[in-house]
Amino acid sequence: MRLALFSDTFYPQINGVARTLKRLTNYMEKNNIEYKVIMPSIEELPKMQCDHYYAMRSLPLFLYPECRLAIPQLRGLHDELNKFNPDLLHVATPFTIGLFGMRYGKKENIPMVASYHTHFDRYLAYYHLEFLSPLLWRYLQWFHKPFDKTFVPSEETRQTLYAKRFTDVEIWSRGVDCDMFTPHNYNSFIREKYNITEKYIFLYVGRLAPEKDLEILYEMINQMPPPLRENIHWLIVGDGPSRPIVDQWEKEHLNVTCAGYLSGEELASVYRDADLFVFPSTTETFGNVVLEAAASGLPAIVSNRGGVTEIVQDGVTGRICEAGNAASFIQSAVSMVDDPLLLQSMKLKARNYALTQSWSVIFGNLFTHYEEVAYKKNKSKTIIA
Repeated sequence: MRLALFSDTFYPQINGVARTLKRLTNYMEKNNIEYKVIMPSIEELPKMQCDHYYAMRSLPLFLYPECRLAIPQLRGLHDELNKFNPDLLHVATPFTIGLFGMRYGKKENIPMVASYHTHFDRYLAYYHLEFLSPLLWRYLQWFHKPFDKTFVPSEETRQTLYAKRFTDVEIWSRGVDCDMFTPHNYNSFIREKYNITEKYIFLYVGRLAPEKDLEILYEMINQMPPPLRENIHWLIVGDGPSRPIVDQWEKEHLNVTCAGYLSGEELASVYRDADLFVFPSTTETFGNVVLEAAASGLPAIVSNRGGVTEIVQDGVTGRICEAGNAASFIQSAVSMVDDPLLLQSMKLKARNYALTQSWSVIFGNLFTHYEEVAYKKNKSKTIIA
């Protein structure tokens, strides 16, 4: 199979979509599958130049600068795709590069699938743009209609799209590297590096932006009951438009550290050294970081809205709290640290769950869907001919 992948965001940009798609290309390389990524230009591109990538000039997207609006060079891109001669198109984002992928697939009658990664409509409320939601959904319905399948990362997301009259929606779940993210302690250095002396480390990993409901973290920092409050160090990992706000929290509180963006072994170490993962976001279609925490043997408390509810089993591998309710998160955190036996049980069960989420199995299932779509499309073309 020769796969053309269209995305307005890609590695080394920092977001869940880019990381997932890079894992997909890694899988294809490992399995000798021919692919071409159509992507926006990024500063790091010269390091990645090879036959697998075709980049277009681009500008940051309003509200979500990790996605970029490409300025299509249609003739050159069309020639590049004709030369590659793909068997299947996978369009991962609904912006300019995705639009070109859809247009090209329709024109050339090539089998094509899409994926839906982000609840952009839920982002609108955080920027006081809710009035645009009906228009956004009309656009997304129109955009996804020509595709043979639309892949989503969770059942919650599939039901959301079904409610909006989408059809042919399949689940493409997410996996985790359980060798990288593991509770086994190799060289633990996080407490020393950040000068953490408190008994517990409460961890957040993710984009620092309004749509991640960071105000819940701030309320928890200020409202945790004593004496537990004095025994918690809050370690916040990530970057984004709300970084200055989080930096201010660090100035106001001695028990708050903003570590910025981390990756690799350093990221794995913060999961490994933490005692509780706090992730209040209500806008997730999945929640990769929650699964990384689970693989690290780190129980999570999450909101009851979004794909994260399919990763955490309430009372077993963590707690599911009322969305937007800091008191609910505080109550869950207190009940967990007050019961060491329960916390230890959750750590073991979270790790055991993560071990079942293998990337190789997940990508194998995805390619089964790819082959079904390509076969059905080509069979119908043969019948028509």
